[in-house]
Amino acid sequence: MKKLRVWHIPQVPGKPFYVYVDTIEEGKKVMDILASYDLFQLENRIKPDFTNVQGLQRYEEEEMGWIDWDIETEDDYFDDVNDYLADNEELNEFSETLFSQLKPDKRRHF
Repeated sequence: MKKLRVWHIPQVPGKPFYVYVDTIEEGKKVMDILASYDLFQLENRIKPDFTNVQGLQRYEEEEMGWIDWDIETEDDYFDDVNDYLADNEELNEFSETLFSQLKPDKRRHF
C-alpha cells in the first residue's frame, strides 16, 4: 500500500479524487497539475466557475487511516507541502512552467 496520496476536490462541495504518490515531491507536482488544469478550464470556458481544494495525506499505521500530511524535521515543523518544498529549485521551475501557461492574474506565487 502506498503511504501518500493527493486528494483533490475540483468543485466544492464534491467528492475527492485521489492520486497515490511515492514522494512528497511527486505529490506537489500532482497538486500543481490538478490546480493549473482547473484554472485552464476556467480560462477557456470549459468550467463556468469553481472552487477547488486539495491536499496531501499520509497513511498512519497506528490509526489505520489517512491523515493530513505533516512532517517534523530537526529544525522545524511543516504542515504545508509548499512551505516544506519552497527551496526545491527543480519543483519551483516545474510549477513556474506549468502556471506560466495561464493568464498572469491567475498564476500562483511559489
